[in-house]
Amino acid sequence: MAGVTLGRTGITVEKNAFGALPIQRISKDDAVYLLQKAQDSGFEYFDTARGYTDSEEKLGAAFSGARREKIYIATKTHSATGEGVRADLEESLRMLKTDHIDVYQFHNTPFCPVPGGEDGMYDEAMKAKKEGKILHLGITNHRLSVAREAAESGLYETLQFPFSYLAGPQEEELVELCRANDVGFVCMKALAGGLITDAEAAYAFMMQYDNALPIWGIQRESELDEFISLIGSDGEMTDRIRALIEKDRGELSGDFCRGCGYCMPCPVGIKISECARRSLLMRRAPLEASLTPQVKEEMEMIEKCLHCGSCASKCPYDLDTPELLQ
Repeated sequence: MAGVTLGRTGITVEKNAFGALPIQRISKDDAVYLLQKAQDSGFEYFDTARGYTDSEEKLGAAFSGARREKIYIATKTHSATGEGVRADLEESLRMLKTDHIDVYQFHNTPFCPVPGGEDGMYDEAMKAKKEGKILHLGITNHRLSVAREAAESGLYETLQFPFSYLAGPQEEELVELCRANDVGFVCMKALAGGLITDAEAAYAFMMQYDNALPIWGIQRESELDEFISLIGSDGEMTDRIRALIEKDRGELSGDFCRGCGYCMPCPVGIKISECARRSLLMRRAPLEASLTPQVKEEMEMIEKCLHCGSCASKCPYDLDTPELLQ
């Protein structure tokens, strides 16, 4: 198996992590089945968040008892206060049926929490770490400036940031910055929010970065099976994969929607991130015949765009969101 060590945490795991955001959309029984199959097949790192509705509860159902000792669980708090961090942590422990979180993360904060900050977030997390409820502290983000600050601060043991073969040189520099500072680098959006559809190519790209742990968002058994089939693979960058990556980069790189959803909600109800990516895919390969009536209705909502600037002002990538919808 290919392993990756998350910086100074010392955590070494199989280079395939399970992203548990999508299991919100399936039943508890189906989620437990997928999670346990993933573990039985070699997955060791499972990522969730307090904000992912019942995702933590489903992980708790899957991994209570002896199974818990064989995996690492990462979860997140979206709170902006010390009191909120403590409340989220206690609820996460209860939902996950565990007495500790292996990697506890501040969830896409607009700033880098520091010791002595008025928000109290970092200090509260350190208290919980002394209590043994948190083993390692990390941060997730979509803003390069915050991510760089966190990586250089010496305060965080892991950084989670969007990274895939559609990423640019700034993101690649961030991976190396984490290496230089002994910070574990966890890749969210490793499939670029669904724009990347070839698991073998995504995996081969990630194998070029020995300090990066990709998280694959998994909802269906067929998706899980794709990544299980890659466990033990050397992730060779074949001519086919190299050509596919270059083709996708030519068609998809640059100003594309990562699907983070921070532009929402839209004043007129447009599903911005979903529609932006559909618009890109339709320009790449017309999908009119396969669009369902519901999807067509959602896409037609684009015509109601007010060009109010609300979504663009909230985009962490400074995208011209209304332009992407066209």
